[in-house]
Amino acid sequence: MWKFAIRNLFSRPARSALSLLGLTVAVAGMVGLFSVARGLEQTFDRSFKGIPGLVVMQAGAPIPLFSRLPTSWKEDIEKVPGVYVVAPEVWMRANIIEDKPVMAPPRFLFGVDIPSRLKLRKGVYTESMIEGRFLAPEDSGKRIVVISRQIAEEHHKKIGDTMTVNGIEFEIVGLYHVGSLLLDIAILVDGETLRQLGWFDAQAVSGFYIEADVGASNEDVARRIKELLQDRPLTTSSPMSLLALAGLGPPSDTSKPESGGLGSWLLKAFAGPDTAASPASDEGEAASSSESTGGLTPPARQEKPKQPSPVEVRNASDFSERFKELGEDLNLILAVLTGIGMTIAVLSIVNTMLMSVSERVIEFGVLKANGWTPWDVLKLITVESATLGLGGGVLGALVGWLATRVINAQWPDRVNLFASPGLLAFSVAFSTVIGLLGGLYPAIWAMRLSPMEAIRRG
Repeated sequence: MWKFAIRNLFSRPARSALSLLGLTVAVAGMVGLFSVARGLEQTFDRSFKGIPGLVVMQAGAPIPLFSRLPTSWKEDIEKVPGVYVVAPEVWMRANIIEDKPVMAPPRFLFGVDIPSRLKLRKGVYTESMIEGRFLAPEDSGKRIVVISRQIAEEHHKKIGDTMTVNGIEFEIVGLYHVGSLLLDIAILVDGETLRQLGWFDAQAVSGFYIEADVGASNEDVARRIKELLQDRPLTTSSPMSLLALAGLGPPSDTSKPESGGLGSWLLKAFAGPDTAASPASDEGEAASSSESTGGLTPPARQEKPKQPSPVEVRNASDFSERFKELGEDLNLILAVLTGIGMTIAVLSIVNTMLMSVSERVIEFGVLKANGWTPWDVLKLITVESATLGLGGGVLGALVGWLATRVINAQWPDRVNLFASPGLLAFSVAFSTVIGLLGGLYPAIWAMRLSPMEAIRRG
């Protein structure tokens, strides 16, 4: 049966080749699209796997870049049982490098507290140095940086060269390479240097990286930190007031949004009127309430609901889960796009098999007259369409896999596509099933013809 089916396909090479090509393109597109999502998952897993600690950041901020916390909290967090090291972090966007605007891939200035960073037992960047040296305590206040190998190659820099970032010259003393698109984007510099340049609030940090004591549970440490900071007000600018850095208004105090320019106006618009609440406003409200009752003592207020925590304490798995949620949404979009391509491929196979069957009705009549059953005719046609599906699946998976390899090699610091063996196997199986289903209608139509009717129609 298989040999007979293949011979029938080769008897109409042009039509079979066009159907095979259409299915190959659809499968290759499916492999390419889903390799984007698989590549993102692989990148996230690789990146966060080497970060065993906790990150304390402002509640609601998606990443530390948009977080602002008071520097003074460091000393209090260090006293929490189970905490080994508290490393303050400052994150800023590097908008211009070597007088060229930076768009994609993004680059960031990572201001570190050198003494605490060197104290970490597991330091992603300290363990990934490939040339030169890491930042030392004597580099505090100096314009000295450690950059990734990708950034060095992009700007043709080496150890000892200077690099201009946001209009300021820095000396390069070391190169690192983590091997992650999410981590090889940072320019490491002393955090105090960024403050001296006036680029960051002297009383704020983006967050704190916490490394727990040996034997201490990250979950327990995270819970204690949240309990410690539960009712503390944020005295630094909120993420929304970062618009001030783009020239939309001066940094604002979240307790006085009316004084913060356009950034504060947007903060009120997006966060609601409660964002501007302050102890002063509460006192004013109490005074007005007293006046309205003629100076009599007002009835006791109901206890205010517990305020949400001003911070989030995340570990690597938390970040990974957030990105996996993004990956699930991306998979849905990719499935829709793939479905469109596969629908076109199925219609192509249905058209090919229907035309083939209509041209071979006499052949089917003769076969039935010689003892073929309707099920034999059904099997012949479905085997032919399944063969087209299998061939298109194999070729499409191969083309898609080769395309991901070429793209990764061409832009290693920008994309990471991953066509896993499971994805390739699924593509082949899915294509075969699609081919089988595409030939089902023509096969059912052919099997219902009687021998005399088939010969008469032919």
